[in-house]
Amino acid sequence: MNILDLIKSAFLGLVEGITEWLPISSTGHMILVDEFVKLDVSEEFWNMFLVVIQLGAILSVCVLYFHQLNPFSPSKGREGRRSTWSLWGKIVVGCIPAAVVGVPLSDFMDEHFYNSYVVAAALIVYGIAFIVIENWRARRRSELALDRPRGAHFAASVAADAVEQGSDFGTITSIGQITYKTALGIGAFQVLSLVPGTSRSGSTIIGGLLLGCTRAVAAEFTFFLAIPVMFGASLLKVVKFMLKGVAMGANEWGIMIVGLVVAFVVSLAAIRWLTGFVRRHDFKAFGWYRIVLGVVVLAYFLLVAPALGRA
Repeated sequence: MNILDLIKSAFLGLVEGITEWLPISSTGHMILVDEFVKLDVSEEFWNMFLVVIQLGAILSVCVLYFHQLNPFSPSKGREGRRSTWSLWGKIVVGCIPAAVVGVPLSDFMDEHFYNSYVVAAALIVYGIAFIVIENWRARRRSELALDRPRGAHFAASVAADAVEQGSDFGTITSIGQITYKTALGIGAFQVLSLVPGTSRSGSTIIGGLLLGCTRAVAAEFTFFLAIPVMFGASLLKVVKFMLKGVAMGANEWGIMIVGLVVAFVVSLAAIRWLTGFVRRHDFKAFGWYRIVLGVVVLAYFLLVAPALGRA
């Protein structure tokens, strides 16, 4: 078993655990990391590893939200169990667009769109989208505050508070208020993540914001939508890998286990941090980060990589 490969796998797990949940594109980061951190594995295993490592990340959601997602919890009454089953129904509905569109197009998108230029463009475009949407939400909050008939001085004060960075806005303020129609709409936005660099969490969060969710609700429902999507994607990759008849040795198993464990542990911290962050701040910081990263990706593959003979 190659110790250096295990260390590299741990680093990849760290990157996956952070970037899977923040709306900054795990694919964009993995493309950059792959340029400098090469595992001594086959291309087939590497392609599977990039997807299956997400299982470690998704298990962190199952652990953190186990009570909320468990309809058989003994502490839940009849109404609580009904609400939990309803939540799972909305999660399933939200996954329908990705299943209908994503499964048949998955290989095509990987073959034709999985490159640094598409990833860079998606990073920049959706980075701009986050900034534009948050600015629109701030203006909308201000307009609604000024419309309140409580006196000019009070309205002006409310309006000033409404445009603060940490303020939130939305008619859907809890997971229970998400309807099946809204869940389907958010799921439709999830289809956008078929384009590498978009970010699955980024596209669904944008969908949630545009459909009236607060930032906290949009982020939380994004976590839940990831469970069936990422389990399904991982299972599909494993089946395709096994059908090719490629055997996994001790080194491959070690790489897989280390990556999964690190991604799981890091994801626990990343999810806790993000849920706290969005209650006090907007997503514009992630938008600016995406734009900068997109420019870095473009600059590297247009200028640096050719100079180093890696183009």
